[in-house]
Amino acid sequence: MLDPVKRSPMFYVGDKYKLIKEIKAYFPKNINTFIEPFVGGGTVSLNVQAKRYRLNDIDKNVYNLHLFLQKEASNANFFDKALNYIKKYDLSRSFLENLVPVSLKEKYKKTYYAHYNREGYGKLKDDFNSLCTKDYFLLYLLLIYGFNRMLRFNAKGDFNVPVGNVDFNKNVTIALNNYFNFSRSNNIKFENLDFKTFIKKNKFEKDDFLYLDPPYLITFSEYNKIWNENKEHELLDFLDSLHQKNIKFAISNVTHYKDRINIIFIEWMKKYNVKKIKSNYISYHDNSVKKIEEVLVINYWGIYKYGKKKIRI
Repeated sequence: MLDPVKRSPMFYVGDKYKLIKEIKAYFPKNINTFIEPFVGGGTVSLNVQAKRYRLNDIDKNVYNLHLFLQKEASNANFFDKALNYIKKYDLSRSFLENLVPVSLKEKYKKTYYAHYNREGYGKLKDDFNSLCTKDYFLLYLLLIYGFNRMLRFNAKGDFNVPVGNVDFNKNVTIALNNYFNFSRSNNIKFENLDFKTFIKKNKFEKDDFLYLDPPYLITFSEYNKIWNENKEHELLDFLDSLHQKNIKFAISNVTHYKDRINIIFIEWMKKYNVKKIKSNYISYHDNSVKKIEEVLVINYWGIYKYGKKKIRI
C-alpha cells in the first residue's frame, strides 16, 4: 500500500500535492541528502524519504514560516495557543466546532466563511501589521484564513491579502501534525539564499539528489514575478555544470501556457530525459481556460516503480 500523500500546512499555491506520486516515481530509490533550492511550502520534501534534507527559499517570509513551524513542532501547546488566537478574533474553526449560522450558509452558499470571518480577520491583519517585529504565529493564521492562502505584502511591508473563503479545518490540523512529525523525525536545515549560492554550499556525495521547482518563466503567479529570462538561463547553465559533475537532478517546469511557449527551456531540455506531467498549475491572476503543458526533466536513467507499474527512464 502506498503511503498517503502529505500536504504542506502552508497550502502553497502551485505546490505539487496532486502530482507528487507521479513525480516521485521518477526519483532515485535511495536518497542520502535531498536538496531543494525552491522549497515553497515543502510538500515535495514531506513526501520524500532521505537521510537528510537541505531546503531553501529566497522568500524571507516563507523561510521564516518554516523556521516557525519547525520550532513549534516541539510545542505541545501549539493547538491550544492557536485556538486562543482564533477565539480572540472570533474566527471559524470547523476542526473543533461549527460556528457559522445556518442563515449565513443559506444566504452565501459558496462564500459563507469569508462573510463570517471578515471582521475578525481584518482585526487580525491590523494587529499583525501594527507590530514592529513580525509575529509568525499571527502570520500563519493570516495565511490560513486569507484569500487563496497567499503571502503578499505591499510596498510598506504590510500584509495585504483580503479574507478568503477558507477555515481552520481538519485538513489544516492533519497537515500541521504531519509537518510536526516530519520535523521531529528528520535532519532538516532551511536556508534563505539565492538558488545558486545555496546549491554551491552543498558538498554533493553519493546518492545526494537535487529537485528543483523554480518560478515559471511564462506564467503569472505572484511568485513568478521575481523570475526573468536571465535567471532562467543562469539556472539552466548551472544545471548543465552540475550534470558534468554527475550530480543527479530533476526539475519541474511549464513549457506551454495559453499562447506562451518557454523556448529557452524547451531547447535546453532536449539533452536530457523528459517526462510529461499532468499539470495542476493554478494562477489566481487568470481563471480562463488555458492550454498548459508541464514536464519533469531528469538527467539520469533507470527503472522505477509507480504503483504496480514499472517505468523505464
